[in-house]
Amino acid sequence: MNIIHIYLFGLGNVGSTLIKQILESQHFFKINQSVELKIVGLANSRKVLTVADGIGEDWEQVFVEQSVTRRPDAFYEFAMTNDEVRIAVDATASKELSRFYPELVEQGFHVVTANKIANTLSQEFYDDLRLLLKERELSFEYETNVGAGLPIVDTIRNLHKSGEEIFAVNGVFSGSLGYIFNRFSQEEVPFSQIVLEALKQGYTEPDPREDLSGNDVARKLLVLARESGLKVEFSDIIIENLVVTDLQTASANQFIERITELDKPLQHYKSRLQPDEVLRHLGKLDVVNKSLEVSLQVVKKDSPAGQLQGSDGFFEIYSESYAAHPLVIKGAGAGKAVTARGLLSDIIKIAKSCPVVTYK
Repeated sequence: MNIIHIYLFGLGNVGSTLIKQILESQHFFKINQSVELKIVGLANSRKVLTVADGIGEDWEQVFVEQSVTRRPDAFYEFAMTNDEVRIAVDATASKELSRFYPELVEQGFHVVTANKIANTLSQEFYDDLRLLLKERELSFEYETNVGAGLPIVDTIRNLHKSGEEIFAVNGVFSGSLGYIFNRFSQEEVPFSQIVLEALKQGYTEPDPREDLSGNDVARKLLVLARESGLKVEFSDIIIENLVVTDLQTASANQFIERITELDKPLQHYKSRLQPDEVLRHLGKLDVVNKSLEVSLQVVKKDSPAGQLQGSDGFFEIYSESYAAHPLVIKGAGAGKAVTARGLLSDIIKIAKSCPVVTYK
């Protein structure tokens, strides 16, 4: 039996859903995978909690009553008291936390993340992190960086590792924006109202501008570009920003208060649609020409992208083996449940790859 200690950063929509999924599945993993998952550390931006035997169903109350002011080394000190496999799980969107991944690896932690930022910092940071992981023989899993729980990253990675030349990856990279523009193209509802409902349901990033600015899709493009073997920077990406200039530098609260200012320019997009057309937010990665582009486009309703429903993501992968007819991956591309399940799958992947610890 492999005992896995999980240290979770972020207790919001995704983090709390992951906790629920782990607690509900503990027995299944013990019986069927010989893996015992224990969430022994919880942290948000202010507080931290460590529990030697792992948290239970009452974790929220325990966190309120027993958590202490967060210190940078709190998890490290606790981890030193045992020899279990330790996995740090990042369910935040924190740029600051991303920069600490090398330190986590230095401290002996595998890393699982839904946070795209670490993979989209400088190429130097990207390469140095992987070199460190290799030296320490530790894993870094981030399937949920693109497409939530859809197997996009692994597919691109495996094709590239097998020697397959990847030509292009196109599609609706954001389930969040897919949901927003599916509704906006079909319903007579203000754009701002749809965005706020998407935020409430956990489809968008905590600050919806990460989605609307195109930055979130751009990061996904960059993740896949680097998995395809390209050496590129975020600044190389052509991005169409859907946030009006005055709101791009406002605080998150100010943006929400003034979000109706987006309605007029987005309605202008919609007014130009023909009866057989819809709006789709698309990402285009041209590996051959090293071109990455994010933009809002008009597509035909009967096209593959035009037929998407809800928060579905849609990816077309063109490569040597899939040149004439692309490899297509489609499915729920956003939402706390599918993202948390993707994190859990990555946790199990690492757990199964670790040798079983035997105790004397």
